[in-house]
Amino acid sequence: MSTLLASPRLAFLKKDSYMTRLIIVFLLLLIFFAAVRPGPFFAVRTWQSMAVQFPEFGLMSLGVMFTMFTAGIDLSVVAIANVTSICAALTLRATLADAVTPSSMGLAVAIALGVALVVGVACGLINGTLVAVLKIPPILATLGTLELFGGVALILTQGKPVSGVPAAFGAAFTGKVIGLVPIPLVVFLVCALVAGLIVAFTGFGTTILMLGTNDAAARFSGLKVKSLLIRTYVLSGVMAAMAGIVMLANYNSAKADYGASYTLLTVLIVVLGGVNPNGGTGRLSGVLLSILMLQVLSSGLNMFPSISNFYRPLIWGGVLLLVICMNEGVFSFTKLRRITKGHSHADS
Repeated sequence: MSTLLASPRLAFLKKDSYMTRLIIVFLLLLIFFAAVRPGPFFAVRTWQSMAVQFPEFGLMSLGVMFTMFTAGIDLSVVAIANVTSICAALTLRATLADAVTPSSMGLAVAIALGVALVVGVACGLINGTLVAVLKIPPILATLGTLELFGGVALILTQGKPVSGVPAAFGAAFTGKVIGLVPIPLVVFLVCALVAGLIVAFTGFGTTILMLGTNDAAARFSGLKVKSLLIRTYVLSGVMAAMAGIVMLANYNSAKADYGASYTLLTVLIVVLGGVNPNGGTGRLSGVLLSILMLQVLSSGLNMFPSISNFYRPLIWGGVLLLVICMNEGVFSFTKLRRITKGHSHADS
């Protein structure tokens, strides 16, 4: 194994033991389902279905990832996605009241996307203001806005699904690029690429990680902490808005309680991906891998009729607690080793 990891191409695995363990678990998961349910697991429709499903919660997870980099969290992403999809659906219905033509369809979609992004930015501004300006703990602020945005969605819909969205919209957004790659997957990949560029090549990406590492030091160093936090939550709102558009296309309708289980799932994905809930550390590659891992696990469980969907929250919650406990244990052990080494060097 050590010889294998000595290869230059795989050297990063030796440096990043957490990523190595994550990859091994993912491979074991693939091998298990391939061995137990080879027929349905290798079916093309299974993988096409996964490629359409995970962009919904995957986009929300990217938003949660950014907020967790700052030692915060955004529990309102599902509510933002729902209120966004509702506003976009109502816009589409209003602008396409008459016969649908290619030109009118293009204009209506552009307007709906604009409305969705404006709603996402507005929701992010509210969250960012509560956290950065009013200094409300992120978990409490976004828990409150989860209910607030959910309430707005209920008022807009009166608790009923918003249907009547032109089928052409769903067909356009659930089609395939070159007849193979689903458009929701393309949307997710583009957003993931943008997220990667932000983290790796912008000052904003560097400073939010610095902010999460040491809030006090960031303030003393002259960073505009309020502006950084507000922009972070706006970015999370935009990612949730994109998820709302994908959900609207997938279901061809919008509702206030779609994706209710995604709140826990997005937090699990980000923590499982190696992002420290206390902020400052984490990488996009780990989050992307955990998105794929949990989608494979979810689809794999569907292959067992005896396992009810009612067990999903139990599984996600159990895995989340297990991962948090393991990460805290590893962090404490590493910290103890550093202290011990420091004392031994001092004695020598």
